[in-house]
Amino acid sequence: MILEAKENPQSLLYLNGVTKTFDGFKAINNLSLDIAPGELRAIIGPNGAGKSTMMDIITGKTRPDEGEVKYKDVVDLTRFDEADIANMGIGRKFQKPTVVESLSVRDNLDLSLAGNRGIWQSLFFKLTGQQQQRIDEVIGIVGLTEKSGDLAANLSHGQKQWLEIGMLIIQDPEVLLVDEPAGGMTDTETMETAELLKTISKQHSVIVVEHDMDFVRALDCHVTVLHEGSVLAEGNLETVSTNPKVIEVYLGR
Repeated sequence: MILEAKENPQSLLYLNGVTKTFDGFKAINNLSLDIAPGELRAIIGPNGAGKSTMMDIITGKTRPDEGEVKYKDVVDLTRFDEADIANMGIGRKFQKPTVVESLSVRDNLDLSLAGNRGIWQSLFFKLTGQQQQRIDEVIGIVGLTEKSGDLAANLSHGQKQWLEIGMLIIQDPEVLLVDEPAGGMTDTETMETAELLKTISKQHSVIVVEHDMDFVRALDCHVTVLHEGSVLAEGNLETVSTNPKVIEVYLGR
């Protein structure tokens, strides 16, 4: 049974004292994090800082050894699996795009809107006018209107990333976890992706894990720095980038 989430929660995601150990290594060490509804947050830090494990814990892929992981103040995410958590409205985009390359941009979005139907049932299922309108809207949001009939295989790397972001937001998640979206992109695509995520954050909470400091600067949002599984510093990018500890363990490398 899933507890009824609060209608106007103070926190959308709240992690308190979360720890996870793998073979004696503390990937997450007494981590506390608070994400407000409608917030755009960047998570940065060196390799091994615990960024991916944190996202795994939030999405139910990994269970913590101890600590609280709350959604909308009351839902204990540690009690649910990945499918349950996705259905609650927590979407995740991995670093590598997982679009269906043999389908068009539009058909990929149709497939995402279809939910639990199989691929062939989805393609032959007649969408309502409202659903078609929603697909058009999302194609416009991710900047692929002129590519809507193209096969996903023919898109650039950046465009595939945008399509996959579209495939998540068409399901209308409340929070979107995005893993290193700027990886492998051109400078132009990187800046366009930052603008896209800022636009999306007007309707959804967005948590972005990223290494590209130009990209993080373009997001112009609150930044959390992780180190050895804990929060090392928080604030805007200017504040954290002048923090001596952050320079020592991350930016100075």
